[in-house]
Amino acid sequence: MPNIIAILVCVVVVTSFVQCQFLIKADVTEENDSPIIGVLTQEISYHLNSKWPGEFKSYIAASYVKFVEGGGARVVPIWIDRPKSYYEGIMSKINGVLFPGGATWFNQTNGYSEAGRHIYDIAMDMNDRGEYMPIFGTCLGFELLTYLSANSSELRENCYSDRQALHLEFEEDFRNSKLFGSCPDDIVQILSSEPVTANFHQFCVTKKNLTLFGIDEEWKVLSENNDFNGQRFISSYEHVRYPFYGIQFHPEKNIYEWIINRNISHTPNAIKAAQYFAYFFVDEARKNFNSFDSVDEENSMLIYNYQTNFTALVKSAFEQCYLFDSETDYIPIGTINKNKRNGKRKIIS
Repeated sequence: MPNIIAILVCVVVVTSFVQCQFLIKADVTEENDSPIIGVLTQEISYHLNSKWPGEFKSYIAASYVKFVEGGGARVVPIWIDRPKSYYEGIMSKINGVLFPGGATWFNQTNGYSEAGRHIYDIAMDMNDRGEYMPIFGTCLGFELLTYLSANSSELRENCYSDRQALHLEFEEDFRNSKLFGSCPDDIVQILSSEPVTANFHQFCVTKKNLTLFGIDEEWKVLSENNDFNGQRFISSYEHVRYPFYGIQFHPEKNIYEWIINRNISHTPNAIKAAQYFAYFFVDEARKNFNSFDSVDEENSMLIYNYQTNFTALVKSAFEQCYLFDSETDYIPIGTINKNKRNGKRKIIS
């Protein structure tokens, strides 16, 4: 009976509150207690490529994997440069997608943004069918969300917010949102009064950008900030129809990145506030009940099959990274990755 009531209520209010459509299929009395989130890889960074020219095709900063794991989920890497059928297949098995930050360009062929295009479109279709599929974007991933929403149009402006620690300047109605609607008061107090958000971006998205590209009705702005030059930019938003969330700052850096002279707050309050976003995203993924065909298939695709590299030793912006060459793929089911070919470990000297 509780399930039927939930569905009837949703039908009655769907014309006035579009987000309720996500609850049609979900049983609010149940949740997925073993969520798996896909983290999108991206083109190898210029810096890492300069250290190992031509050796690696893509990477994931390990802090994003730890961020998801710290929220209570496991991770599967999602490869770039694959056909749409690949993304349809992987998204039928996982419970959410993280678009990580980075430094790649959106106009690179067969890269991060093209993979993001497939994922975004598939996620919209899944949600429209009543299958809850959340996407969470951080920094570059935050920017990618509106780029894709604007039909792959470049809408960003130049910003100077590198190594800038800020408190969030919330919109008056920020509580009328999913991202912050249930956020504990003490976390809101920290975020709104202490410089705990780590900003590292040369581009930004503004309210004007959303309006100019006709997507201001699609995204609810939750907070704004100013860069070092006074440029006003959006620092958090969520989609009004789909469970898509974006933050311009880096909560994973507060907890897991320790490169010196980066102006990243590691205070207890900064860690506490950063952890909120991991819990929120993973809790969103718990509303999805996709699964792999077997435990063996699941094990063959988890990030545990790949090794991290201590990239801080080569002056990377990341303490650790997963580095993938052009031949990297998921491990064949039923085998053990004895030589760790996938996700090579480099000897740093």
